Formats: sequence, C-alpha cells, structure tokens
Amino acid sequence: MDDLTKTIIERGDLAHLALFLWASGASALLVWSLREMASANKRFNDFVTEIASLNRLFRKGDD
Repeated sequence: MDDLTKTIIERGDLAHLALFLWASGASALLVWSLREMASANKRFNDFVTEIASLNRLFRKGDD
C-alpha cells in the first residue's frame, strides 16, 4: 500500500485518494450498520416469539 500511496501523491491525485478513503469508510460503516440491524431484528423476533409462547401458556391455564 505504501507504493500505491507514493504513486498517487507523486501524480497529484490526492483528491482521488481522499475520495477513495471516504468511500471505503462509508461502505464499511454501511456494512457494519446493516449487520447490527439484522442482529437487532433477530433479537426482537426472538423476544416476540417468547412473548407469544407465554401468551399461549397463560391462555391454556385459563381453560
């Protein structure tokens, strides 16, 4: 990566390097947030499933 950075600096493409770093960071943040949302959705789904099973258990007790 050091040679690539030197080449970019020598050619004067610092704006391209900055844009690439920004896009890489934004993409990594997007992937991380999507993974977090998926895991939160799974935890919420598990919670709702447990509540539904408790409701079924309590309804059977009322009969």
